[in-house]
Amino acid sequence: MFELITNAEVYAPRSLGIQNLLICVGKIVYLGERVPQFDDSLSVQITDLDGARLIPGFIDAHAHITGGGGEAGPSTRVPPPPLSQFTRAGVTSVVGLLGTDDLTRNTQTLLTQVMGLREEGLSAWCYTGGYHLPATTLTESVRSDIVNLEPVIGVGEVALSDHRSSQPTRDEILRLASEAYVAGLMTGKAGIVHFHLGDGERRLSMIRDCLEQSEIPSRVFNPTHVNRNKALFEEACELTARGCTVDMTAYPADSNDAGWSAEQAAARYLEKGFDPQKLTISSDGGGCLPKFDAQGEMLEMDFAKSSALAITFKAMLDMDLPMASILPLMTSNVADLLKFHRKGRIDPGFDADLLVLDDSHGIQSVMVNGVWHVKQGEQLVKGLFEE
Repeated sequence: MFELITNAEVYAPRSLGIQNLLICVGKIVYLGERVPQFDDSLSVQITDLDGARLIPGFIDAHAHITGGGGEAGPSTRVPPPPLSQFTRAGVTSVVGLLGTDDLTRNTQTLLTQVMGLREEGLSAWCYTGGYHLPATTLTESVRSDIVNLEPVIGVGEVALSDHRSSQPTRDEILRLASEAYVAGLMTGKAGIVHFHLGDGERRLSMIRDCLEQSEIPSRVFNPTHVNRNKALFEEACELTARGCTVDMTAYPADSNDAGWSAEQAAARYLEKGFDPQKLTISSDGGGCLPKFDAQGEMLEMDFAKSSALAITFKAMLDMDLPMASILPLMTSNVADLLKFHRKGRIDPGFDADLLVLDDSHGIQSVMVNGVWHVKQGEQLVKGLFEE
């Protein structure tokens, strides 16, 4: 069946005005001002958007798809997020990872969850490893996991400047980065190291040291949570001038008084004129959001959801930030960093991952790989174990 979408105000992420799209076998096969004509023998499903905005699906490059680690005991282990928690948030592609718990949850369980999400229609990949070194792997090395396991695109989230990290040395980080980088060369994958940044005062000093002491390209070093405190964010902005892409977390409202919300941080970043292609936003969906005192004792616990991406996107538009400036932070910038060559844009030959926005900047409909998962607010596709 062909799917024809007409009268869409397309942001690809660039503004294209009113366009018509033809979709077949999960791909965009036509994009233009003219409405294609069909032979009567063809089956064509037509959706008229009547001028509504159509944007690429979000790529959530940091989600705990097997659930968060449970940092206040086994009873606090977060269950795996269901399919609809991603799609209702506009997430059409997701990258899973392990955090504090890279022992009872491991690369094998992560891979299984990736394959399960793929069976349910979502595009999904993962990192190998987790917070700690030596890295948790399935085939005994990071390089081998990336080369031999198709869904594995890099290693992460490796913890730095955090009391929960394994306190890695510079040489350990460089060895890990070299493994990821060479594996990326061998496969055409991203081959990056995705770093969790905590609130420690060393902040990004380890990554700066690695850049100064090696020949490994700066794009391999990808720190996340950089908006968790203001000093860290300022350092992260400067790091982009050296070629690193930095990732902000769409923290829930009022969850992090020490830092910037993702929408505030994005506004500051763009206002200061830093490279707009070196910034991304992810959700930390499914992960724990604990708060600790100076002795490492937990004070309170919250849990992240991918819906934070949609909330942040709406907040940025409500702040009158230009669509063409903010949309890449969740789409094309992410696709470029992760080498997802058919994701993050609306263009012929690209995957039909599409979001329809309502007049209030909310997500009205969601298409994943050419299939409507949400339409006019109704959840059409659910995971097997969802009510």
